[in-house]
Amino acid sequence: MIKIHDKATRGRTRTGWLNSYHTFSFGAFNDPSRMGFNALRVINDDTLIPAGGFAAHDHSDMDILTLVLDGALRHEDDQGNVAVIGAGEVQAMSAGSGVRHSEFNASDTDTARFLQIWLIPDEMAGAPTYAQSTVPETGDVLLAGDGGLMPLRSGAQLSLRRFGEGDPLDVPAGADHFVHLIDGLADAEGERVSAGDGLQVPGTEAVTLDWHTAGAALVFEMPTTRIPASAAATQHPPLHL
Repeated sequence: MIKIHDKATRGRTRTGWLNSYHTFSFGAFNDPSRMGFNALRVINDDTLIPAGGFAAHDHSDMDILTLVLDGALRHEDDQGNVAVIGAGEVQAMSAGSGVRHSEFNASDTDTARFLQIWLIPDEMAGAPTYAQSTVPETGDVLLAGDGGLMPLRSGAQLSLRRFGEGDPLDVPAGADHFVHLIDGLADAEGERVSAGDGLQVPGTEAVTLDWHTAGAALVFEMPTTRIPASAAATQHPPLHL
C-alpha cells in the first residue's frame, strides 16, 4: 500500500539552537509505525541558529548524507576531516566501525538549513569514509549510490529530481521507493502534496506525481529483496546528526 507521510504529522524537536522536523522516529519522536522504510532510516529537515550545532558525538554502522539547502555547515571528525559544506553541496559520511564528529553552523550571523538522511548499509563495520561534492544546479542528479556523486554501502540509489509545471514523476513498480518533496506542489493518489511531504511506495506498487508548479524532490530507490543487516534497522536514534 502507498503511504503518504503528511508533513503535519512529522515529529519535531525545537530547542534554543535547533528546529528539526522528523519524517521517521528520531529523538523524542517515537512512532513504532514510522521506524523507516527499507534501508531508509532518517529524513530530518534541520535549521540551526547562527553558530549553533551538534557537539562531538559517535556513530557507527550507518551511511549519513547531508544536503545543505541554505547557509553552511562546518564538519570535523576524528578521521582528520575538516570541511565547510555550503548551500548546494552534499556530504556523505559512512560511519563504518565508528566515527566521532561534530557539525556546526559555519556562520555567526545566518541560519543554516539542511536535510539529514540516514541509510542502513548492507554490511556493518569497515573503515569510516568521508566525501562531499557540489550538486549541479540544473537537471536531474544521482546524488548517491552506484555511479552517483556520493558512495553508499547499500544497493540504494538517491536522486535529486527537478520538475516544471505540468511535468510528471513516474515511480515504477519493481523496487521500493520513497519520494521526499523539497519544493513545489503536486498531486499523488488523489491527494495534494507539497514541500515536506513524503510518499512511501512499496515495490509492488506504481504511482505518478503530477506537478502543478515547478518543484524538486528526493527519490530513493531500494531493492525489495534487501534484508536489514542488523538491529540498526529498528534502532531509535538519539538527538544526534
